Amino acid sequence: MAPQIALTSIAKGTGAVMKTGILISLALSGLALTACSGTTVYPRQGVKPALGFPVTNNETPYSSCLASLASVPGNNLPTFAVGEVADKTGQIDRTTNGTVLSQGVTEMMISAFYKTGKARLVERFDLRIPLAEARMVQQKMTTRSTAPLPVRASDYVVMGALTELNYNILSEGAGLWIDGIGGGGRTVVINVGLDVRVVNSQTFDVGYVSSLQKQIFGYEVEANVFRFFGSRLVEFDAGRIQNEPLQLGVRSVVEMAVYQIMTDYLGLPKRPECQLEKTDFMSDFLKNQQGDSK
Repeated sequence: MAPQIALTSIAKGTGAVMKTGILISLALSGLALTACSGTTVYPRQGVKPALGFPVTNNETPYSSCLASLASVPGNNLPTFAVGEVADKTGQIDRTTNGTVLSQGVTEMMISAFYKTGKARLVERFDLRIPLAEARMVQQKMTTRSTAPLPVRASDYVVMGALTELNYNILSEGAGLWIDGIGGGGRTVVINVGLDVRVVNSQTFDVGYVSSLQKQIFGYEVEANVFRFFGSRLVEFDAGRIQNEPLQLGVRSVVEMAVYQIMTDYLGLPKRPECQLEKTDFMSDFLKNQQGDSK
């Protein structure tokens, strides 16, 4: 910008050039002083950080369903190993060059099984550190003098993938502006899909498969006022945007999948309020198609 200012000023005369040069010099001097004394305006121990909300537990509406299983009698617990539950949607956020969905779905599933209180968990997803520890014990590089205990075998391995992320299943909106004053609102619905399977560790049989999806809702309400005061346009804008967290939706389908494994597959009792919500959207579509062809 500085060359443009100088050229414009030259066109207006030598006096303007001198005035512009003085202003630029003063501005640069101020920046230099700020750079030199930036930390002196703060206490020596630094500034007090702004604190937001406290740390809380991380639950979904289905966490209580998982926790309710812990009260079921019986201690002959199955042993689960959770394999990779990958993000296979292929969705990338181009603004951040990162993935849209969580890459920690395996960890979410491990947490969900732990919440049930009715499953033993053995590590199979990342064995790098446990195997390194075992080798160090064998080579007598640690303070442990006894041989490592046998590794517990798993009864079942659970694996799968996030397979769907569909944008803009539904978007609606309405607005009205009269003489620069008005407001509007809009809603949007997207969904995520998860496919998981349970594999018998001894026979490699796939004993159970679940395919789930969850729709995620968001809305926006806005109000605007545009007014001219003299020759100046003044805008006042107020609004509210509230979206169901996308990753909370992912965790929700994971927890429902684990609840299904524990109840539908292993036979633990269900709670009525934890039943899967079943829809007839697709079957109704086929029925309507047949009706239209007649």
